[in-house]
Order: sequence, then structure tokens, then C-alpha cells
Amino acid sequence: MKIFVPGRLCLFGEHTDWAGDYRRLNGELEKGYTLLVGINQGLYAEVKSHPTQLIVHASLSDGTRPSPFALPMERDVLLAQAQKGGFFSYAAGVAYQILTHYQVQGLEIDNYLTDLPIQKGLASSAALCVLVARAFNRVYDLKMSIQDEMEFAYQGEIVTPSRCGRMDQACAYGNRPILMCFDGSLSECDRHTSPTNITELNVPHNLFFVIVDLGASKNTQEILGQLNQCYPFATNEVHRNIQNYLGAISAQITQEAVDALQKGDAQQIGILMKKAQAEFDKHLIPACPSQLTAPVLHSILNYELIQPYILGGKGVGSQGDGTAQFIVKDEESQQKVIEIIERDFPQMQGLKLTIHAKRKVCKAVIPAAGFGTRLFPATKAVKKEFFPIIDREGRAKPVILAIVEEAISGGIEEVGLVVQKCDRQIFEQFFKSPPSPELFNKLSPQNQAYSQYLQALGSRITILTQEEQEGYGHAVFCAREWVKNEPFLLLLGDHVYASDNEVSCASQLLDVYEQVAQSVISLRETPADVIHHYGCVTGVWQESEAVLAVTQIYEKPDIEYARSHLHIEGMKNDQFLSVFGMYVLEPKIFDYLEENIRHNIRERGEFQLTSCLERLRQEEKMTGYVVKGECFDIGLPDVYRQTIIDFRNS
Repeated sequence: MKIFVPGRLCLFGEHTDWAGDYRRLNGELEKGYTLLVGINQGLYAEVKSHPTQLIVHASLSDGTRPSPFALPMERDVLLAQAQKGGFFSYAAGVAYQILTHYQVQGLEIDNYLTDLPIQKGLASSAALCVLVARAFNRVYDLKMSIQDEMEFAYQGEIVTPSRCGRMDQACAYGNRPILMCFDGSLSECDRHTSPTNITELNVPHNLFFVIVDLGASKNTQEILGQLNQCYPFATNEVHRNIQNYLGAISAQITQEAVDALQKGDAQQIGILMKKAQAEFDKHLIPACPSQLTAPVLHSILNYELIQPYILGGKGVGSQGDGTAQFIVKDEESQQKVIEIIERDFPQMQGLKLTIHAKRKVCKAVIPAAGFGTRLFPATKAVKKEFFPIIDREGRAKPVILAIVEEAISGGIEEVGLVVQKCDRQIFEQFFKSPPSPELFNKLSPQNQAYSQYLQALGSRITILTQEEQEGYGHAVFCAREWVKNEPFLLLLGDHVYASDNEVSCASQLLDVYEQVAQSVISLRETPADVIHHYGCVTGVWQESEAVLAVTQIYEKPDIEYARSHLHIEGMKNDQFLSVFGMYVLEPKIFDYLEENIRHNIRERGEFQLTSCLERLRQEEKMTGYVVKGECFDIGLPDVYRQTIIDFRNS
């Protein structure tokens, strides 16, 4: 199982998480408010269970890999390691907390890639803690929410010598911006109750930021030590200024920033960044001038050559000469700012951050409007989508139900079935109508419960009509009005899918989409002698043998073309990547399909999907993902016979 956890960026409200926690001692203090977002860099890991140990294979941001860390899954050993401090103490602390509250075995984590700068105010330690909590949750199906994962990550980190604030674990929310409210006056009744309120935020369009590692140094412990001396009660003017800024002033600026973010008002966010930095300097520098005067930070914030491209900027994390952040005008300005800074300040490194407009994949489309000619005359009696198949649990069901369940397994909320007009009643009867009372009464209690499950499932299904059978691309286009302007999951109507692990094929694909925020095509390795039967892709590995930047999609190539144009570096000479039969597509695909239909651009007499996928790739980019699972066809008699056997045993 693969997991990605990003670092997090505090856009507004730094230090108010721990300041708000002092309300448990001084109720006159203001609550803390922070506006945070996960960045595009983080920790990539493959995780699996282990019978007795916690094993961590780490990768550092410079590409080096320390020796593996291993401990027995014993509470006293884990606690002792956590209290020692150091990089691996975070993993031990979280494992200790998980083992205290759940009956679990061990875990092996291969953190094979880290592109997150360490100790730069981007919550690298919190990302590791969330990674461990999430790994336990998913491997052992602990059914924890995101906030539960955050809480265990936090409790695990504070077992170590590190004394992080609660906002660091916001990286658990990925690239979604969130507002966190910290009220230490609320009691923590148990492990799963946190004095933190979280609000997920949406942006109407993409916002572009640049994060700059200043290549300097700061002492976070000194900053926190000096500022904490001002709490819980102010005894002089410096203390009062600190509490005023980290209270009412910061709260107002952060709330205004939330409003601007949700409106997509980049210019106002920039104005508020400048205001926040000015107020921070005025109120907080006197408490820790050695660190917060931050000459490197202020020189880059005011650097003349980047001013035409930025809308505002401020410090990051505890502030000081660690990291700076800018909101920029557009994507082009994002690149320009990084180029200027890295050219003129070689010791500095720029990172891109884009807050994407939220586009959760909620809908799946399954074209099921074919004639099934290769299965005639059986398809004269039964639509091929209703051919029976036996699942892993031994339940006999129609193929179309197995496909719908695959979509639902990925978190899809609604499914659209594209069918022939004359077949609409068949699909509606199966998914929308209960069995007759005579049949229902003869069912076992288990099957009666399953019948009720089918009725609930049917409420999530919309039957769409393809008036004329004009090809696969045409069938997909018939779902346009129902899908609207949303990304969607597309599955073949005559294939069933089986994962090699506990994460379904659909979930794997949707997880990749969440990471890359662009169309994703599922792939599988295919030998050369059968490649002419399938759509084929080529590209450049982003993650070896798993994630591919697709550079070409080609329908049913002959072997000569495939060897000349489609072979991928690192694969065996007789192996290629073909389409697995599942996609996550941006709605732009409908524009290309409409253009082909309007201009009557056909392939083999029909409107096809592949050429439109290739255009989508060219114009919007596309990621390929090698699914850990199998795809089983039912389109030919002997293939269908073998699928019945293989799917049952998968």
C-alpha cells in the first residue's frame, strides 16, 4: 500500500496554536486561528504489516538513505526510543500511542522518497508522525478519521522531546486548505477528543504560491522559549504586545484571509500577508530580537526584482531566517520568482505550491450499451452486462453489479450507467425494483439483507441513454450532461477488476488522482505478442514501475510500431504498458468528444475515445498508474469462461 503525506504551510496565524492552548490557564486570552495548507512536497512510502516489529526505511531530502530502524512492537521499548529524541523517535512515539489504544501487530514503512525540506517550518516531523498513524490505520483497518490520525500523530510527537503545536498535523488533510481553531479552555476527555476545531475550505480557482528555503539558519527553540515566557499572564508591555498580536490581531487577519481564500482573491491575500508581517515585526521582534529581526527574510521579502510578480509575502512557521512564502500573480509568475531568487541567491531554493480548486471525484460512468455480438446467441437472451460471475466471497452476481461495486469501493457517490434505450427497463428493474414478495420470502436472511443493500445501491445509480450506438467515445459523451463540469471515474462495462491487496483498483487510481490533480489512466504490463489487441501508452517513469508521465497513447499498435515508439526505458524488451480499463478523467474530455462528433471524425466507423485521450494528454497532461491488480474481460466466450474461474480465485 502506498501513502503520500505532504508537508504543511502555515499561511496565517503562526504561533497561535500553542498560544490558544494557554486558555486553559487564562480564559481572557483569545482563541488561536491558523490557516494552513498541505504543500506539493512530502513523504512517499510503501507500507505493509509486520508480525512483531516496527521497521522504518527512511529517505532524506538529499536522497541519502540511513540504515533501517527496527524496534519490537512493545510499549516500553517504543516509549523509551521516543523519549530519546532523534528522527526515528517520532515513528516510535506514534507506534507507542497506537499500541496503547489498539490491538495491532507491527508495521514496515519504506519511505522511498522525500522531497520535503527538513527543519524549514514545513512540518517534516509532523508529516512522519501522520504517515505512521495513517499507515497503522489503513493496514489494520482501524477506521480512524483524518482528525483521529492527526490526534494520534500529535500525541505521538509530544512523547518525544519535540514540543510541537497541534497545527503541524494539518498535513493530514493533504493539499486541502483548512482553518484550525485552538481553544485550550476545552478539556481533553479522552485520546480522541481534541480542543481543536477544523474547517475545510474550498477555493474557486487555483492560487499560486512560492516557498523559499532561505539557506540561512534560525533557532526555533529560542524563539518558542522567549515567546512562551509571555504566557499565560502578561507582566509587562512586551508580554501584552505578544498576547495582543497572537490574539485579537492575528485572529482578525486570519479570518479575513479565510474570506479572501474562499473568494479566490489573491490580491487581498497578498495585502494581508504584508499586513501580518508588519504587525508580527512590530509586536514580536522585541521579545526575541536575535532571531526575529531576520535580516535574510526581510531582504528577500523586499527584493526589488521579484516585486512585479508577487502580490505579497511573509515568514513561515516560527518565523526567523528559515523560510519565506509569497503569493504570486499566476503560474508564469510562480516560475519567474523561483528563477530570479535561485539565480541571484544561489544558497536559496524555491518550491512551487498551488492550491487547487477542489475537484473531488464523486461520479463514475460505466458504458453498458454494446450489443455483445461476440457472445451471440447468448446475448439474445441475456445482456452481456448481466452475465453471471462469482465474486471472492462466492456470491453469484451479474457482471454490471461487480463493476458498480468496484466504483463504490473507491468512494464514488453516484454511478451513471449508459445503456441502449431498449435496455433501460432491464437495468432499472434490477437496480431500482425490489424482488417479488414470493422470491424475497424464499431468500435466506443473508440474501434478504443483500437485497436491501441492492435497493440502497440502486438509489445511487442513474440510468443514462445512448440513443444510437456510435462507438465507445459516443457512449462516454452521452454522460456529459449528468457528469457536468466535474472529474469522473470511467470503467469499462464488460470488465471486472480485482486488486492484489486490500486497496481496490478504483481506490488506487483515485488516490493517484488526488496526488497529481490531473487525468489518470490505469495501466498493466502486457507482452508484445498481444499488444495489438489493446490501447498502449508510453512515457517517463515518475515512480519506477508504478507512476508514469504519459507521453503518448496509441490504439492497438502493431508490434513494429510498439517496439519503435512505445517501449519504456527499464522494461523488458517484450513488455509494454497497455490500458487496464479504468480512468479518472477531467471533464475537458467531453469537449474533444463533442468536436469529433460535430465534425463526424470517426475511427473504424465509430467515435472512439483513444484519440480524445491523446489530445487531453497533450493539452492538460496525464498520469499513468500501473494498477496492483487484475482486469478480467468477459467479451469472448473462452475469455469469459476463464474469467469466471480467475475472478473467483483472485
